[in-house]
Amino acid sequence: MAPSLSPVHFFSHGSTMMLGEESASADYWKKCGDEALAAGMKGVIMMGAHWDTKGDNRIEVATKPNPGKNPIAFSHPSTYENYQLNPDLPSAEKVISHLRANGIDAHGNDQFDWIHDTFLILIRMFPGGCPPTVLVSQNARYDPHWHMRIGSILRKFRKEGYLIVGTGGAVHNLYRNDFDQMLKYRDNFAMPSPPDPEMLEFRQAFEDAVTRNSGPGLRRAVTRLMKRPDYRDAHGTDEHFIPAVFVAGAAGDDEDEGVSAVLGAEDWELRNMANSQFSWGSWQSSAPAIAAA
Repeated sequence: MAPSLSPVHFFSHGSTMMLGEESASADYWKKCGDEALAAGMKGVIMMGAHWDTKGDNRIEVATKPNPGKNPIAFSHPSTYENYQLNPDLPSAEKVISHLRANGIDAHGNDQFDWIHDTFLILIRMFPGGCPPTVLVSQNARYDPHWHMRIGSILRKFRKEGYLIVGTGGAVHNLYRNDFDQMLKYRDNFAMPSPPDPEMLEFRQAFEDAVTRNSGPGLRRAVTRLMKRPDYRDAHGTDEHFIPAVFVAGAAGDDEDEGVSAVLGAEDWELRNMANSQFSWGSWQSSAPAIAAA
């Protein structure tokens, strides 16, 4: 990896209970946030799972100056309601301009209120205060190659000290989850029986794809996961997988050859949901160039 590149993360945000419950994933999110702050990062550019935009080539960037937060279930309001969001409007305009310059129909959205897929991660990473953040939507056609191109276009911001994050899920199929323990006992980590074989198989395939490939090979490996017979078992819908494709675009350039993902933490929730946390690169290798930027 070139010394001027900041890290990239794919975080499985899991259920809303991940905001209030302690876990290995939460500890890892906080560790990644602490490292970013210590390195003097410029801000966060993030694609979540719960915001998409209609149109063949359209994407939106959050530009509401004081966004609200969509209320969430299974986590007490005190865990999020007083956390002040920090939309980075100047950087949002830079992102929009750069996407447009590369042929993407990009627009600001000054009405969008943030959803737990993004603010849950930000609260856990940066409990002391939200850093300047740019949220980027998905496109509702969920074309993996198109979203990979979005990541590749925005990759240049890694050279300017921005942290690129995709938040979705390694295995995330609400139709196959076991909600009984959460509903009855507020226990999201209970495992009354092992995960289904299809979930275990896809979870391993996901790890193999991102930890055993790098550069353009990473991009090919991640998009190829959508062709697996067990993909639809692991992802009943596409929106929680698409951020992984976005991240592969941002971390899969020729310049990234030799830098594979590291599995930083993992929790299983609701029996069949794998919350795997992956990172590419480190601030240690990029700190000198970012400090000089």
